Amino acid sequence: EVQLVESGGGLVQPGGSLRLSCAASGFTVSSYAMSWVRQAPGKGLEWVSGINSGGGSTNYADSVKGRFTISRDNANNTLYLQMNSLKPEDTAVYYCAKYPGAKVTGPGNYDYWGQGTQVTVSS
Repeated sequence: EVQLVESGGGLVQPGGSLRLSCAASGFTVSSYAMSWVRQAPGKGLEWVSGINSGGGSTNYADSVKGRFTISRDNANNTLYLQMNSLKPEDTAVYYCAKYPGAKVTGPGNYDYWGQGTQVTVSS
């Protein structure tokens, strides 16, 4: 059974950092493309970042480029999102999502989601 369990969210001041984790089971994270997506209060889903399988080329939404870094730990079968220089507009529920294939193919093409972790950026 495929499961994705996010953790690491919380309350942080503007300019601070958090690292989100997504523990995967039932499949091997290195074999599939993965993404982080978020949903701010009252807004729709926003794709944040993605990583392809294998060599793991990465890409980012313009809103987070240069501040967020997606990575994975193959030994622990875990996906990460390092978030630096956080802004109030980064406040959202963050989800990790799995694609059915090896490449990030765009928002919405996921086959599994986690339950999400809340990130609140506020002073």
